Amino acid sequence: QVRPVQSGGGLVQPGGSLRLSCAASGRTFSNYAMGWFRQAPGKQRQFVAAISGSGGSTYYADSVKGRFTISRDNTKNTVFLQMNSLKPEDTAVYYCASGRDGRASGDPVEYDYWGQGTQVTVSS
Repeated sequence: QVRPVQSGGGLVQPGGSLRLSCAASGRTFSNYAMGWFRQAPGKQRQFVAAISGSGGSTYYADSVKGRFTISRDNTKNTVFLQMNSLKPEDTAVYYCASGRDGRASGDPVEYDYWGQGTQVTVSS
């Protein structure tokens, strides 16, 4: 069974940076896309970024484009989300997810294993 395990997150001031990591074991990591989603209090879970299994394709929500970067290291079975120029509206619980195949997607239905979530708070 795939078990994505997240690390990183925390409290940062507006304009600051954070890096999230997610290590997934249980199947051939490079065969599957990985994605990041977030959920703020009282709101639905929303797509943040995705990367194909090979790492050759990436896909971002408009709200984070140019500020966040998704990457992966298939030798370490790990995906990263580098978050720069953080804003208070980025505050949410962030989840990584492992895809059903190698194609990057913004649809949560295309992901079958989810991490435990990690809190990111952007506040002065």
